[in-house]
Amino acid sequence: MLGGIKGLFEGLFTVFKHLFKRPVTLEYPEKKRELNDNFRGKPVVEGCIGCGICQKVCPTGAISFTKDENGKVSSYTVDLKKCMFCGNCEYYCPKGAIKLTKEYELATDDIDELVLKYNGGCND
Repeated sequence: MLGGIKGLFEGLFTVFKHLFKRPVTLEYPEKKRELNDNFRGKPVVEGCIGCGICQKVCPTGAISFTKDENGKVSSYTVDLKKCMFCGNCEYYCPKGAIKLTKEYELATDDIDELVLKYNGGCND
């Protein structure tokens, strides 16, 4: 009996302690979380020269590209189903052609939308 009353007061104390604190959760999607500068989201490719370093350093093999007969990149593909957003591609790219944005809302019903294709225009 005495243990039950003690437990009741401990529970009430916990409730009142948290009653006056700010809520931890946000009203998503109306209010979005502010991301720090190190956040790694959706990759964007501009100015790729086709050196292939990004392919070599990608631990999951999410990056592929094809070159045309002139040796220029004709298409560049990033498979978000494989990508673990490690940032190796951005870090090791000698031209800074790959940038990881702060875009994180990538959920979709269509699995083909998770394969980002950059056709042409990748070269400087």
